[in-house]
Amino acid sequence: MSALSDARAPLKGRSLRPVPMLIFGSRWLQLPLYVGLIIAQGVYVVLFLKELWHLFAHAFDFSEQQIMLAVLGLIDVVMISNLLVMVIVGGYETFVSRLNLQGHPDEPEWLSHVNASVLKIKLAMAIIGISSIHLLRTFIEAGALSSGKGTYTETGVMWQTIIHCVFILSAIGIAIVDKLSNDSIEGAKQQGGH
Repeated sequence: MSALSDARAPLKGRSLRPVPMLIFGSRWLQLPLYVGLIIAQGVYVVLFLKELWHLFAHAFDFSEQQIMLAVLGLIDVVMISNLLVMVIVGGYETFVSRLNLQGHPDEPEWLSHVNASVLKIKLAMAIIGISSIHLLRTFIEAGALSSGKGTYTETGVMWQTIIHCVFILSAIGIAIVDKLSNDSIEGAKQQGGH
């Protein structure tokens, strides 16, 4: 075997020097962050159950609009919980260590092709979904603006709409940059293959 092929051989069985080992091992400092997010998800489960109980207890007292707002609140909690799952599972798999779920019946479909780029786009789309739910709730409650009894002001509604549009533009920007970088990688692979 040549020296060049030995240098490219996998590092199985070979140990890293101290500084690279420290740098590479520092990824495990993220583990408490992911555990904290799991605890936060538990808090969201409690919030969901509390909101569901509130809806159930007032099912005969609430107006249709109040029921719709309560259901939107439940959807919001579920979407935030989904966002937490994406960050916990995808982030751990991408930045800390492999989960080795191949072949497991509960393996998420998206996990097989997750990387930092895919994770960014999925997170951006989840944030837009959450923002959409908040904006829809605001628009439903905005009917009370003229009476002065609402919890929102015209300026508040305007800023929520602007922020939502910025989220959408940011997601489009991320998708464009991702597409351009993938196209340049594919172009380089095709040129390298010739």
